[in-house]
Amino acid sequence: MVTPMKVTKLLHTRYRVDDLEKTVRFYRDILGLKEIRRHKSPRGSELVFLETPNSEELIEICNYPSSGPVVVQPDLTHLAFEVESLEAFGRHLAAHGLKYSDGPTLKPDGSGFAFVDAPEGYEIELMQRAQGTVPQVSKPAGPADER
Repeated sequence: MVTPMKVTKLLHTRYRVDDLEKTVRFYRDILGLKEIRRHKSPRGSELVFLETPNSEELIEICNYPSSGPVVVQPDLTHLAFEVESLEAFGRHLAAHGLKYSDGPTLKPDGSGFAFVDAPEGYEIELMQRAQGTVPQVSKPAGPADER
């Protein structure tokens, strides 16, 4: 009898970029992520691992020039982060010379979402919970986003 196998945990999500430092600055300075590790892989790629508050999964930013230039297809993938206020985060973006690329779109219950473009063209979704709801901490994501 074959014993069923399964994965045990999602460890990280990787995004390959051309400009490693510009991308790391965006995730650190704009989104508030923390760089926890940086190294060169045995195959020569430069890797930076970023930690998000209240989440176990890491984000790996990779620069691997020998793979050729990065071409991000529109609307193919995105990362979603929770924020306390889309309005306040919009002001934070403006203070850094950035703006939402889509939204914010708010629902009657106060929940909503907006998108901002990260360097290289990856989309970042920012989500605001409905007023009075308890934030999730290290739990699987809920239903798919509205987009």
